[in-house]
Amino acid sequence: MNIVVCIKQTFDTEAKIALDSQGKIDSQGVNLIINPYDEFAIEEGIRLKEQLGGEVTVVSLGGERAQEAIRTALAMGADKGILVSDPSLEEVDEWVAAEVLAKAVEGISYDLLLAGRIAIDDGSAQVAVRLAEKLGVPSVSSVLKIEADGEKITAVREIDGGTETLEIPLPAMVTAQKGLNEPRYPSVAGIMKAKRKPLNVVSLADLGLNAGDLSPKMVVDSTALPEARKGGRKLEGEPDQVAKELVQLLRDEAKVI
Repeated sequence: MNIVVCIKQTFDTEAKIALDSQGKIDSQGVNLIINPYDEFAIEEGIRLKEQLGGEVTVVSLGGERAQEAIRTALAMGADKGILVSDPSLEEVDEWVAAEVLAKAVEGISYDLLLAGRIAIDDGSAQVAVRLAEKLGVPSVSSVLKIEADGEKITAVREIDGGTETLEIPLPAMVTAQKGLNEPRYPSVAGIMKAKRKPLNVVSLADLGLNAGDLSPKMVVDSTALPEARKGGRKLEGEPDQVAKELVQLLRDEAKVI
């Protein structure tokens, strides 16, 4: 089974986010990692390869630093990587990302597409399903368990209040939910092997795309950090007086009632 895993490099969940002079997120000195949900997708791809044979190709788009994320996936056990890197891709929306990834994936023989269900930086959960639509394959999201036989997969996915079991013909797109598996750590041997595995860096021109045709459908006007948390307040006095003051604060200051 040939598997393609789409990944994204994101800020470390422990990183302290700051804005630069232009009001954009400053990535200088910030540790970047593989989007945690994408790690479940990588692990599942490797497990299916180990079970059924084939190979795992990791695909991403981003700047030069995104090679670090792909190399980590290769160290985990993926076989090869493709990075779409182009100056015009510094700021993309979900539509552009899906269009570019579709072109990159079209040149690969695949049976199954995997990705994380959501990225922790923008939280949109759109790119994978947009990519499936662009490629004309079925998709199932928030999957907790996968069984495959080479022609179809049986997937258990999370829904409100429970789970749902679906049977999907291949090729198909599956997005991974937390709990699908336990991602492995790259071993020393895996890290050494990853240095020799192919990682192909391509531009938009290499894919036959023109930056002028990839104008984002969504534009971010501004970015702002949340207001600093205020300290708690202790209300003192008689119970009826405190209750009255609390209701007033919840209505006038917190604006929750």
